[in-house]
Amino acid sequence: MFSKSKINEPGPAASETDTSKGTDTAKPAGSDFKASATPKAKPAPSVLSSDLLITGNLKTTGDIQVEGQVEGDIRAHLLTVGEGATVKGEVVADDVVVNGRVVGRVRGLKVRLTSTARVEGDIIHKTIAIESGAHFEGSVQRQDDPLATGSKKMPTTAATDAKS
Repeated sequence: MFSKSKINEPGPAASETDTSKGTDTAKPAGSDFKASATPKAKPAPSVLSSDLLITGNLKTTGDIQVEGQVEGDIRAHLLTVGEGATVKGEVVADDVVVNGRVVGRVRGLKVRLTSTARVEGDIIHKTIAIESGAHFEGSVQRQDDPLATGSKKMPTTAATDAKS
């Protein structure tokens, strides 16, 4: 039933090949993994390092930590904007933590601006926390579902129109 195999010989190990019936039942590496029996582990957040400049939109169901610069919209589950980071575009996430700079609209169920945050744009939220020292220019609007794609646009004012 078992045969001795050479250690340096490529191919399936002897225990993976059934030679008694003349059939090869070799399993691919890692085939013992049973996805249904193992709970799904939460993946680590994607980190965009401080020397990275991204031009374009980012979309994920996971978490993103921005330490560099993004010129485009970001949609994520949890978005953390690092202290030295800059995002120019709309930010949409369940949880948004801003330590750095955001130029554009922020939409989130929970939005937190830390003392080092610099936000230039409107914030649409369900709950918000703004620490002392945070810099914010724009309007704040509470909505029960700020993530809805058909959410109401912010009302335009004469001051906003004059900037365009």
